[in-house]
Amino acid sequence: MSGSHLNKKLARPTPPDRGSFPLDHENVCRQRMLDYMLCLRDNSHDNSKCRNEAKEYLACRMNNDLMAKEECMSGESKKILLCCTGSVATIKVVNIIENLKLIANVQINVVFTKSAFHFCDASKLKELAIPLYGDEDEWSAWKIRGDPVLHIELGKWADIILIAPLDANTLAKISQGLCDNLLTCIVRAWDFSKPLIFCPAMNTKMWDHPITSVQVSQLKSWGFVEIPCISKKLMCNDVGFGAMAEPEDIAKIVRNYL
Repeated sequence: MSGSHLNKKLARPTPPDRGSFPLDHENVCRQRMLDYMLCLRDNSHDNSKCRNEAKEYLACRMNNDLMAKEECMSGESKKILLCCTGSVATIKVVNIIENLKLIANVQINVVFTKSAFHFCDASKLKELAIPLYGDEDEWSAWKIRGDPVLHIELGKWADIILIAPLDANTLAKISQGLCDNLLTCIVRAWDFSKPLIFCPAMNTKMWDHPITSVQVSQLKSWGFVEIPCISKKLMCNDVGFGAMAEPEDIAKIVRNYL
């Protein structure tokens, strides 16, 4: 897939009756929100089948003065570039997207490293109508001088980068300034006036290695925002620190930076 569509005119915000609302931080309408999310899951993310649930959630927020009517009716779309790396936590990418889509007026593009494809079937994102880019797209988009350079175009397009999950390998690359794939090239060419949020995810023994804290500190010194990993049962059945933060918590923090 080429990066040419990035230059198209921004679409208008999704109408309320199709289900585009911010997260319920106060939990007043949490059950309504969950009903809507479950409806999407059970109907292959077809918003047209979940309009009643969507309207009830929106009405709850308005009736409780949790949002202004204009919040989902006006304003330009915010563009999120979700980047996923070779961590098993990439299996949660659909869940992350579902939570991000609850933020009002967002567009989402996704970048996978080569190893990220091992943990998520690309067809799942196609079902969500989410553009997905990999390393091969970097070269297919550029043929001659003057053609768009994908890692530059994606960086210009995005209002915010969310790297979730960020594995140990890519953490090491970014902290040293390496740019050997699409994701790391985007980060190396990133506009530091815009936010970049990263969510580490790795085995406890990797997390506990002394170099990890050095590399995380390096990213934070550049103004990048860390969403700390958590302790839970890991994929290897060990219980320990290093798991990616929960998708709903990630989305809440992203919303604060938009």
